[in-house]
This record gives sequence, structure tokens and C-alpha cells, in this order.
Amino acid sequence: MNEIATLIQNGAKSFLKTEYKYLFMFIILASIPLIALYSIFPPSGNISDGVRITVCFVAGAAFSALAGWVGMIVATEANVRTTQAAANEGLGQAFRVAFGGGSVMGFAVAGLSLFGLSLFLVLMTVGQSVAGGEEENNDQDLPFSSVLILAVDSLVGFGFGASSIALFARVAGGIYTKAADVGADLVGKVEMNIPEDDPRNPAVIADNVGDNVGDVAGMGADLFEGLVGSVIAAATLAEGDVALIMLPFWIMGVGIVACVGGCFTVGLKETDGSSNNAASREKSLTMALHKGTVTASVLALAFCAIICSQLFEGRESYGWKLFLCIAIGLIAGIIIGQATEFFTSYSYFPVQSITSAGKTGPATVIIQGLGMGMLSCVPSVLLLVATIMLCNALAGDYGIAIAAVGMLSTLAINLATDAYGPIADNAGGIAEMACLDKSVRDITDALDAVGNTTAATGKGFSIGSAVLTSLSLLTAFKDKTQVDVVDLSDPVVLSGVLMGAMLPFLFAALTMLSVQKAAGEIINEVRRQFEQIPGLRDGETSADSTQCIAIATQSSIEEMILPGMYAILSPLIVGFLIGPKALTGLLGGSIASGMMLAIMMANAGGAWDNAKKFIESRGEEKKEGGKGSDVHKACVVGDTVGDPFKDTSGPALNILIKLMCMVSLTIAPIIAGWEDWQHWFYGLFPVALLGLGHLLVYQYIYHNNSDDGEDETTTAEIDDYKLTPDANNDDVDVEATKAKSEPLRQFLQRKKKTKLEEDMKSASLLTDDKDPHSPGKLV
Repeated sequence: MNEIATLIQNGAKSFLKTEYKYLFMFIILASIPLIALYSIFPPSGNISDGVRITVCFVAGAAFSALAGWVGMIVATEANVRTTQAAANEGLGQAFRVAFGGGSVMGFAVAGLSLFGLSLFLVLMTVGQSVAGGEEENNDQDLPFSSVLILAVDSLVGFGFGASSIALFARVAGGIYTKAADVGADLVGKVEMNIPEDDPRNPAVIADNVGDNVGDVAGMGADLFEGLVGSVIAAATLAEGDVALIMLPFWIMGVGIVACVGGCFTVGLKETDGSSNNAASREKSLTMALHKGTVTASVLALAFCAIICSQLFEGRESYGWKLFLCIAIGLIAGIIIGQATEFFTSYSYFPVQSITSAGKTGPATVIIQGLGMGMLSCVPSVLLLVATIMLCNALAGDYGIAIAAVGMLSTLAINLATDAYGPIADNAGGIAEMACLDKSVRDITDALDAVGNTTAATGKGFSIGSAVLTSLSLLTAFKDKTQVDVVDLSDPVVLSGVLMGAMLPFLFAALTMLSVQKAAGEIINEVRRQFEQIPGLRDGETSADSTQCIAIATQSSIEEMILPGMYAILSPLIVGFLIGPKALTGLLGGSIASGMMLAIMMANAGGAWDNAKKFIESRGEEKKEGGKGSDVHKACVVGDTVGDPFKDTSGPALNILIKLMCMVSLTIAPIIAGWEDWQHWFYGLFPVALLGLGHLLVYQYIYHNNSDDGEDETTTAEIDDYKLTPDANNDDVDVEATKAKSEPLRQFLQRKKKTKLEEDMKSASLLTDDKDPHSPGKLV
């Protein structure tokens, strides 16, 4: 187990180190125009603005990367310990170990967010003075409120850096994990008929590495950026009010304390989870996690009530209105999580209906899953609309922003329940590869099934907070650019809305296609190893997992470039080329369509995954619709389709809309007051940059990696190689047994030769060898 865990950790470290090398170059390249623009056009009139915002940008990127690295290290240390606990001490202890590993990550991300923002808010207040004006006032200090406004403006760079790294980490990690997952499943489970996480499969280690770099490291950077963005949005809308600027920082602090209290209530009793019934086990585990989140939420509300009552002396009624906004945001987050759980847990009707749809084949599984994913948008959207309307009525734009902070106030424990899932998934993989008893895998599968639900819940929670944060950032952008009225009947604004609504679909398409391309490369490598490594199919020799890890690493990093370019350059092109009104429309359109698409994809993918696990957990025989049956195979197809939905495209969309808002807010002081098309020539620079990026990506990635024209083995041909029962009895077919004893390539050559001989006989070109005049002799 230790050897397997070391391979997984080394693979995850290798990926992140390679990814961070590329991101380091991006940070350097992005810092150059950032420092130049803010030095030439300083918002405060001080030339040091360029240095300040660039330092914050680099710091935000560094903290975001650190959050992802910490999460990965913790997860790869906790996975093997969870397996050991499941083998020696049972479900309760395994659950505590997995949740403990997730808790370390949750508190690390929340702590880094609070520390980084607080530190740089203080640093950005140092050395602020009046620039220009009367000569005798050149060295006069600004009022403290003005100093805070300038400091918060610089913090936008911190958010820009955090969002950039989060997007690349989420996209690259998501492509890695799903490419490895799809590659491992399609060749191993479908083509070779070997179990999931079987050590003979060369892509299994890469699959487990993907859980850590995508679902843990990418998620850590994602939620770090989400918390940072919500605080910056609230502080920006505070307009120099010291109490309003400090309130989100206080909420973050007391939220961490509340989560500590919540973690102490998480746990299973000795009788909990003892049932062999899958639904009963899942319910016990889910309730154990819910105790922690509910306790943390109650404590956070109590602490926030104390803060709001003391922080707003002389305007207590306004303070209590803000408390109501915080409470509404927090409660809305909990309800969104519950709604997401309803649509993705196999304890409820939506997932069970997908399983039932499997009786008529994979097509109906996909149709049912898509329908349930679309339907899941309804409760989340209605809750968000109610939250926005109520908070706006109570405290205006700032009320909406502080509701987003309230929703994320218990981030530490929510992230703990989210990270717990990949740890449990890895634990199951280690148990399978180490050939432990089936009872161990049953325990880890029970943990993993709940982990799928908590992961989907976390994604819904993240999307909800992203919408509120993006709306607040959009409001801040409007204020900074002096766009007073946004008229949808204005062709310029409507054009921006249409382009913004299109971008999430373009982004999702690029990431989905990237998964397909990367998975194809892994599939070819796995097939090659089964063909060329003697004894691999029989378990007599070991697979070369390093090749699959290298392919997944390189492919995912190459494929993250184009989506990242569109996310960063689209607001720059529209803002500089057309103007702030069109950019306002772009942001509004992207928020609306991105939210719907993200909820649908995340929930549909989670539902497909748990529909498959629902069948596997029931323990029914194959002929009764259990594992290996046609119903199960149909749900496996749905799960494969849903993998990039829930772990690549869906989760990255909430970062997309926040990153675009953060980029727009970063350039807001520069384009403030511009009329439509007034300085269109500035927009030619990002257009040229996007075109150059496409050219370089095509030349050095897609062109160099194009197919070499070799004839590839088809899935239909592979089907003849699999070991399948004979139609008349349960014994293994003789032809399939013969196929097993020879390499795949030889088997296919023998099959094609036989087919050729049959065709020649039918054409009278090959006849009886005993006939001396047979034309077959000439052949």
C-alpha cells in the first residue's frame, strides 16, 4: 500500500511542478503589461500604482498555487491511512481519517485566504500620499478612508492573480483526472473486462493521481479564489467605510472558529453505518457530515450577530440589516447544497430514475440524466433570485456582496466534506491494487458514494457563491467605469450580452474536447502496453504507469492554454475595442448562461456517477440487474459521459465568470468614461495576442501531435479479444481463451488473415489444397 501511495503522490507532485512552471511563465508575462498600464495610467495619480497592483497580482497567484499544493499533499498522505483504517478498524475510523484529511485542507485554504488578504491590505496602505495638487499639500497624508479605498483597489490585483491560477489549475486538473479516468475505464473495464482500479491497468495510477490534482488541488485553488473574490467585492463596494471594509474580514475569521467547533461534532457512532444496506450506510455517513456543517453554521451566525451589534455603533439598525443579509446568504448556501444532494444522491428519486432508465439502454440513461440536470437548475436559481432580491432590499449592492461572504463563511468545513470524497476514492483504489479483502473495498465504496454527493454539493455551493460574487464585482465595475444605466435595448449592450452568453458554451466545449483528445492518447498507450508487454494481461508482469502519467500531464497542460486565453483576453478585447457598456453586457450574459450551464453539468454528472454506484452497491447478481448486467453497462456509459461534465467543464465555469469580472474590474480605472469605440485601436493589441496564441498553439501543440496515419485498432476488434462467456454455458469461450494467450496485435492479425481466407474462398480464389489445379496454389 505504501508503494502504491508513493506512486500516486509522486505523480501528483510531478504534475503540479510541471503545471507551476508554465504558470510561472504566465505570471511573468502578465505582470509586464499590468505594471506598464498602471504606471502609465495610475488611478490614484501615483506612479507606484503599477508596482502595487503587480505585487498583489503575484502574491494572489502564489497563495492560490500554495492552497492547491497543500491540498494535494494532505490528500495523498491521507488516502493510504484511510485504506489502513478501513482494513483494521472499520467504517467509523476510516470515515474519521478521510474527513480529518479533508479538514486540514479546508482550514489551510480558509487560513491562507484570510492571512493573504489581511497582510496585503495592510501593506497597500503603506506610503499612500496625495499625488499632484497644490505644492504645499504634496506630502499630506490622505484621510484613512481614502487610503483604504486605494488599498482595496490594489487588492483587485490579488484577486486577479488568484482567479487566474484557479482557472488554469481547475481546467488542467480536470482534464488530467477525467482523461485518465476515461482512458482507464474504457480499455480496462470495457475492452479488457478487468475490474476497476485493477493493478494490471497501466492508467490506474494516473486515474488516482487525477483525483488529487483535479478534485483536490484544483478545488483548493478554486475555493481560495472564491473566498478572496467575495471579500474583495464587498470591500470595493464599501466605498471607504472602515466598518464595511472590515466586516468581511471579521466574518472570515469567526467562520474559521465556527468550523473548528463544527468539526468536533462530525463522527459516526458504533452502531451507525453497520447496516449492509447501501442507502442506510449513505444516510448515516451523510448525517454525520451534516451535523458538522449545521453546527458550524449556527456558531457562525451567533458570532456574526455579535460583530454586527458592536461594529456599527450609532447605526445599529443598519448593522442588523447586514446581519440578515449574512444569514440569508448562509442559509441559501445550505439549501442549495441540500437541493444538489437531492438531485445527485442515490437515496432519492432523480438518481434512482436514471438507474431505472438503464433497463432500456445507455441512450435513455443519458436522456434521463440530462433532463434531471436541467431540472436541478430550478431550485438553485429560485433560491439565488430570492437571495439577491431580499439582500438588495435590505442593504443594496453591499448587502448582496456580504451575503456571498456569509455563504462562504463556513468554507473550511464545507471544503473538508468536499475534499473527503477524493481521499475516499483513492483509498478504494489502493485497496483494489493492494488486493485487500472485499470487505475493505465495500467500506471505501460506501465512503466514496457519499463523497460523490458531497463533491456535487460543494460544486453547487461554489456556483451559488460565484453568482453572488460575480454580481457584486459587476456592480463594482459599473461604479468604477461610470456606467450609470445599462439599457438592454441598446445594440451595443445587447451585443455584449450575446457574446457573454456564448462564452461559457465555448469554454465548456473546449474543455470537453480537450478531455476527449487527452483520453484518446491514454487509451492508445494502454492498448499498446497490453499488446506489447508479455504477461501483462495475466498479471505476470507490471504495467508501466509512468507513461500514462507523463501523457496525462503533458496533454492536460497543453490543453489548458486555449480556454485560459479566452477567459482572460475576452474582457480585454471587448473593453478596449468597444467600451465599458459592451463589457458590462458581456459580464451579465456570461453570469446568466454560465450559472445555468455549470449547475446542469455538475448535477447531471454527479447523478450519472451515483446511478452506476447505486447498482454496484446493492450487491445484486448480474442476472438480476446488478454489476455486469446490461443495466449496469448502460449506467457506466452515462458515468463516462458525465465525468467531464462534473469534474472538468462544470466546476471551471464558476471560475470563468468570476475571472472575467475580476479582469474587467482590474482594467476599470483605465477605461472609465470611455464612449463606444472611442479608443478602439487599443483593442487591437489583445486581438492580435489572441490570434498569435491560436497560431502558436496550433503550430507547437496540435500540428506536432497530429495523427501519424497508422491504422488504429477499433473497439469492435478489441471486443473479439475480451474473455466472454460462451452463449450456451457459463464456461469461458475457447476462442477467447486462445486469444488471451497471445498478444493483442497477433490475435488481430490472425483474425484478419482468417477473414481474408474466407473472402477469397467465397470468390473462388482459394480452394481445396488437395486439388493440384486449385487457383489457391497460385495465390
